[in-house]
Amino acid sequence: MTATGNLTLSLDDGDIHVCQDGPPNAPALLLVHGSASSARSWDPLVPLLTGSHRVIRVDLLGHGRSAKPTDRSYALPDQAHRTGVVLDRLGVELAVVAGHSSGGAVAVALAEQRPDLVAALALINTGPNLDAFIAPQSAAVGLSQWPPTDEQIHRFASTAVSRPGYRIPPELLEEVRCMTYQSLTETMGATRDYPEQQALPARLAALGKPLLVLFGADDRRWRSASAADYRAVAGAVVELLPDLGHSPILEDPPRTAVRLLAFTTAHAGGVD
Repeated sequence: MTATGNLTLSLDDGDIHVCQDGPPNAPALLLVHGSASSARSWDPLVPLLTGSHRVIRVDLLGHGRSAKPTDRSYALPDQAHRTGVVLDRLGVELAVVAGHSSGGAVAVALAEQRPDLVAALALINTGPNLDAFIAPQSAAVGLSQWPPTDEQIHRFASTAVSRPGYRIPPELLEEVRCMTYQSLTETMGATRDYPEQQALPARLAALGKPLLVLFGADDRRWRSASAADYRAVAGAVVELLPDLGHSPILEDPPRTAVRLLAFTTAHAGGVD
């Protein structure tokens, strides 16, 4: 018996799309996508994780197949709160939470709000603070019109990967166009606001949760050397992945899964 399937949960803020894969009684592993992406960004990795985990993914509000309201907050703590409500609705009492890019910051916010719910955290190419951000070399990387053209989307996503020859799947590029201009711009602002208020290593040090940090060594959005800042968290495991960029979950799923599984198995959440 598996928990495989998609469902939509109606929350006070709007409908949230949820994907579940793997045995329903296995330890829960929540995967949180980054900005201007969706649960689909984890598609290549999920089959490598379901042998030992109940894998849960959400489309954050404003993304993917979730609602995109004009009168709700896209602040990362609010996104984290919604994610916690989703886990409650699914009957999950304890989970390891992994986040990619700004999804890692959502994971940290969830652990701050619900330390009882989060067993451990895995952050994949999540910048520790704004000093680690690599500013685009050209303003053309941004999105100056809406809806964006194919060329603009390709430029916008150009720093998401670094592995030579790798092309981002078209369906993931389309996730940008599926957003609204408001949900995109407010999400980008929220991604800056949260680490600006307090750096992630300081937040994590106060939490005392087991921590894994994976970072593509050739990241073109966040300085990979900044991963060392997470060593301020007692017991943190920090590893750079050579020849990979900002999205190891897409560029090399097997290599990413090996590291992630070793950690999640050691700190697995409780069985539901």
